[in-house]
Amino acid sequence: MELNHENVKTVIKDAKILLDKEQNISPALRSEIQVLLMFVKGMLIRFSLTSRNSSKSPSSDPNREKTSTRKASERKPGGQPGRVGKNLKQVEDPDEVKIIELDRSTLPKGEYRNAGYETRQVFDFKVTTHVTEYRAQVLMDSQGKKYVASFPEHVKSSTQYGSKVKSTAVYMSQYQMVPYGRINDYFSDQLGLPVSQGSVFNFNQEAYQALDKFENLAKSNLIESSCIHVDETGINLNGKKIWLHTACNDLWTHFSAHVKRGTIAMDVAGILPKFKGVMVHDLWKPYYTYDCQHALCNAHLLRDLTWSREEDDQAWAGDMSKLLISLNKQMKEAGGTLTTQQRQEALSTYENILARAEKECPPPELPPGKKKRGRIKKSKSRNLLERFLTYKDDILRFTENINVPFTNNLGENDLRMTKVQQKISGCFRSEEGANIFCRIRGYLNTCRKHNLNMTESLEKLFHGQLPDFDNLQHPGE
Repeated sequence: MELNHENVKTVIKDAKILLDKEQNISPALRSEIQVLLMFVKGMLIRFSLTSRNSSKSPSSDPNREKTSTRKASERKPGGQPGRVGKNLKQVEDPDEVKIIELDRSTLPKGEYRNAGYETRQVFDFKVTTHVTEYRAQVLMDSQGKKYVASFPEHVKSSTQYGSKVKSTAVYMSQYQMVPYGRINDYFSDQLGLPVSQGSVFNFNQEAYQALDKFENLAKSNLIESSCIHVDETGINLNGKKIWLHTACNDLWTHFSAHVKRGTIAMDVAGILPKFKGVMVHDLWKPYYTYDCQHALCNAHLLRDLTWSREEDDQAWAGDMSKLLISLNKQMKEAGGTLTTQQRQEALSTYENILARAEKECPPPELPPGKKKRGRIKKSKSRNLLERFLTYKDDILRFTENINVPFTNNLGENDLRMTKVQQKISGCFRSEEGANIFCRIRGYLNTCRKHNLNMTESLEKLFHGQLPDFDNLQHPGE
């Protein structure tokens, strides 16, 4: 018999039936067999978890079957009708013009006159070092006393790096996550500039200090927001696991690093204790200690429902998956809102599914003659069912509030590149380095969400300026 997942489930089921029928087995042997079956079932559950049916990341599941709940689009590949193209257009004042003369010897004999040119333009760029020398005038009076003109505030030494060098180094380090050594190679090879790894760190530190005002601005905007996404992930600090937390919305991102994962860390960040809107998250219990409305990530729930349907043969899980996916589709087609009648019908269907689920997946019963001591262990599917019973309003929050999305993808996306950083660098070498990454990365994410050029925004930062976020045209307006 081929050893696969379905066969193992069948063997365990048959073994339990035979064990119940067998009357001549000693209690000790029966107990040992039951322990072995529990162990095998536990290992089966563990190895059945994939990125489709659990929170396991796709990167840790390389041999996964790549499927999608999305339907194939009917649109043809390529540009769609009505789109605004971004192709290169010829310019009127090219930097260089090269005339290509026609070899008249290749033409038939006759008289020819100049009729103009056909033009083609090649767009390229030059990477060069640009040195600006500031000369402060020196005047001397009749007594020999010298008076020197004041240099600009940002010109502080006889030689120094400019804001473009600093902003490019910080962008490469904190957004593209290029290691310090490779940034050093880039400047040396391309520009002939000896930008050391220590200088790159100093640039990052300077940007971090200049962003103190931005961090307070991001916090205040998130606190006043109608809906935010929150999430957390583990990061490596010199071999020790600490936690990186995010709070974000469509326009603002805030990151913070802390040795704690729970409310202590989130209180230090200072956003959630003051927030009164809708918080979207993945049902991690510490989030429920905050006094606001909550909305659960349905992507997480759909993966758990997939496991219950496929691995635990729970029919109700399949019905609930179909309902949630259908409601999400309805919301998109309706422009983000459902009518009162549609919401009532959805709620009625939701409750009917749970009523059937209570019969299909009832709570565990205490074995006869055994006294209750502590909580009775429940199956994974039963725990999932109770989650749907307890958090009904939070699961369906997206159907009643146009500002609440179906998933917590925004929060997860903001955190995702942190994992890339950890894979490239292995770890943060110091708590200061983790804090620098959090503040600068939050600033750059926010600039991207406001459709701002990130290197230009960093360059402004090194001149002591921040973008005027409040007066920017937001995407979609």
